[in-house]
Parts: sequence; structure tokens; C-alpha cells
Amino acid sequence: MLDTKGFRKFAYQVVDWMADYYENIEKYPVKSGVKPGEILSCLPDTPPEQEEPMEVILKDFEEKIIPGITHWQSPDFFAYFPANSSYPSVLAEMLTATLGAQCMVWETSPAAAELEEKMMQWIMYLTGIPSSFDGVIQDTASTATLTSLLTAREQYTHFAINEKGFSGTEKFRVYASEETHSSIEKAVKIAGFGKENLVKCAVKKDFSMDTDSLREAIQNDLRRGFNPLAVVATLGTTGTTAIDPLKEITNVAKEYGLWVHVDAALAGSALILPEYRFMIEGIEDVDTFVFNAHKWLFTNFDCSLYFVKDKAALIRTFEILPEYLKTKTHGRVNDYRDWGIQLGRRFRALKLWFVLRNFGLRKMQETLREHIRLAHMIRQNVEEAPDFELLAPAPLNTVCFRYHPSGMDEETLNRINQQLMDTLNRSGKVYFTHTRLHGKFTIRFVIGQTYTREEHVRKAWSEIIRTAMEIS
Repeated sequence: MLDTKGFRKFAYQVVDWMADYYENIEKYPVKSGVKPGEILSCLPDTPPEQEEPMEVILKDFEEKIIPGITHWQSPDFFAYFPANSSYPSVLAEMLTATLGAQCMVWETSPAAAELEEKMMQWIMYLTGIPSSFDGVIQDTASTATLTSLLTAREQYTHFAINEKGFSGTEKFRVYASEETHSSIEKAVKIAGFGKENLVKCAVKKDFSMDTDSLREAIQNDLRRGFNPLAVVATLGTTGTTAIDPLKEITNVAKEYGLWVHVDAALAGSALILPEYRFMIEGIEDVDTFVFNAHKWLFTNFDCSLYFVKDKAALIRTFEILPEYLKTKTHGRVNDYRDWGIQLGRRFRALKLWFVLRNFGLRKMQETLREHIRLAHMIRQNVEEAPDFELLAPAPLNTVCFRYHPSGMDEETLNRINQQLMDTLNRSGKVYFTHTRLHGKFTIRFVIGQTYTREEHVRKAWSEIIRTAMEIS
């Protein structure tokens, strides 16, 4: 087992490996090519009875684990949404792991609690989120959305469901657009509302929520005896990065007394750009707001920034105070275990602090603007290329397109675009994922990895053109 001397030796070795990894990451196939069960089969069925040397463990890491890793930090990663990281963030995570702090209440690590409070103030300053909000770092936007809907449920019922459970007569309804993230549906189910009580409103041509559809759905539900509870607006939908009209949504919500939660998981990072502040027009009438620093703000997973207008309602929803957690400082400081679902909490604020200081606002803005510029470059390439078709606007960093040779019916187009994407991904040179828009198989080109440059984007587009010609 490692002692301090051995730890120092192998820590240096691991850091060297990390630096080499980033220097050589483009040599790895972006998407792992292993088959299901392949990694499982090369691992022993039982753990060792005797200690094993670190040399052997690290060798197995390289030979058995790395082949099964999809390289999210590759500049050729254009799939899903980014889960980008950065050197200062990784350094902070190393320190966080070393400290091993359990940051559930102020007394268990005062610096962790107060740094978190300050970081959320910094983020409000950087993004234009009003200082009347309070903030807390959650693990994911999924957790934040569940936290929001639970708070809405309790506030609506005067905290009765937490005390007595559902009576069966609540008949709550939650509204979101057809393009909303699957985590909204999951939160609705977990919160006890029932999947059938998530009402998905129609979208406009740009795939943003149609507020006429929202109003109509609320009115229909009221006539049928339902209780409209909350609406979830999305800034930057997962499929197309559509931006729901927040001001219009909050106006409808005010009219009918609905709780408003904003899921800005990706697009919230763009609020550091003044030209994208239009997205939060109406935020003064929002109850909760979340975006992920671990998507597009260079801070590695997990770090979701959750803002609440009424922290008293949040705390009352989640606070439990057993004797073993009572402290003399309770009520005078932020005990963040009462601000969400988890009791145990990681020291997430440290990496955000490192990133914000090491990048600075100007470098962060420069990087995001470059990603957006590159996305608009690809959008133009698609529009100008013969046999390619743009399938959605590209307001941020995601371009939705398909290969569209003439004379093919929709079924054939779907099949050939699936084939195009799969062939590209098998090459190991790039990685794309898809969505379906009006039934059309749609390839998503997402530009957001920290170290992606124009050369990587141009190379990816050339691969798309070449592969499309080959398969046709």
C-alpha cells in the first residue's frame, strides 16, 4: 500500500501522464470502439487478496481502461453537449480529492461554504442574473430541476405534502415544450406528479415554445379541474439549442400563478456575453434558474449553478435537523445541505474559483464567441453545400443538418444519414450524435470543447463531405 514517499513518486508519474494525455489526445479514437462486455471480460471476477503494485495498476489502466474511454476532452468531440474541462479545473479537482472535505454544513468546512457563496455572487455579476437571487452549486441540472419542482409543490400546498403525503386530489400539471430535456419528465415522475401530468406544449418553427399553446393548455386544464403548478422554460434545448421566449412565458405564468423554472443547462454560460443577455429578459419573474458550468464554462463535471428567488421556501422544503447535525452557527451561515437533495456535498466551488481566476472574463468570452463563430461557419457551409440541408436555426454552438441527395424519400434519407453518422464515428476521427426533427434523422454538430480550434472544425466538415460521397 502506498506511503507518502510512494504517493509522491506516482503522483508525479500520474501528472506526467495527464499532461501527455492532453498533448496527444488527438491521436486517440474519439469514440471508443470496444464491443459490449469487452472491458468486463478482461477484468478479474474477484478483487485481489494481496496488495498489488501501482506499476501494475497503472499499466492495466492504460491497457484495459483507456481503450473503453470515449474522449470527451478531444477537440474532435462534436457529440451531445460538451462536458468541457480545463487545466485549472483539473488542478483544483486534484486538490479537492486530496482534501477529501465533506461540505454538508458550514462547520464541516467554513471555507468551502463561503467560497461557494462568493462564487455564486461572482456568477450573478458575470451573467446578469439579478442579485436578488441566491445561489447554490448542485451536482447536475437534473437534480436542480427536481429540487425546483419539489419546492414548487411544497409552496403550493403550504408544505403539506412533505408532512402528510399526497391526498390524491392535487391533480398538479407541469408544462414544458416538446423539445424539453428528458430530465424534466424524470423530475415530474420522481416528484410524484405522474408522467401523464407533464404537458408538452407545441413549438414554433425555430423549435422554441409556442406560448399560445402554453396558454391554451393551461386553460384546458383549468376547465377539466386540474391545478396548473409550474412551467419549465428552456434556454438552449438539447436537440437544437432553441431559446424559449422567457418574457412571454413569465407573462403567462403570472396570469395563472405558475411557478417558473428555467433550464439553461448549456446556454446559461453564454450569458457572460452581453449580446446574449436577451435570453433572460423576464428573469425578474422567474423562481429558479440553472445552468451547468461543467458544460460550456471550462469547469469539469460536476458543477451546476442553481439560483433561487426565495431561499426560505427552498430551505423549508429540504431542511431536516437531527441532533447530530445541530451547530452553534445554524441560521447564521449557509448550511448548503438544506439547499437541495443531498446531505453529503463535494467541494465543487474550488474548481470554479480556479477557472474564473485563471481564465478571466475576457478569455472566457473570447472562447465562447469563437465556438459560436465556428458553428455559424458550419451553418454557412451546410447552406452552401450541394446535397446538404440545414434543419434548424443555429443561435448558439449547435448546427443541425442532414445529407440530402436529390431523389430520395424520407425513409431512405433517414437511413443514409444514420449510416453517415455511424461511419464517421467508427472512423475514430470525429464523434457526432443525432436527434429527430419532425421525424427527420438529424446530425448535430456541437462545438464547445475547450481546446477545439478552427482547424478541427474544418477537418470535421471535410470528413463529413468525403464520407457522404463515399456512402452515396
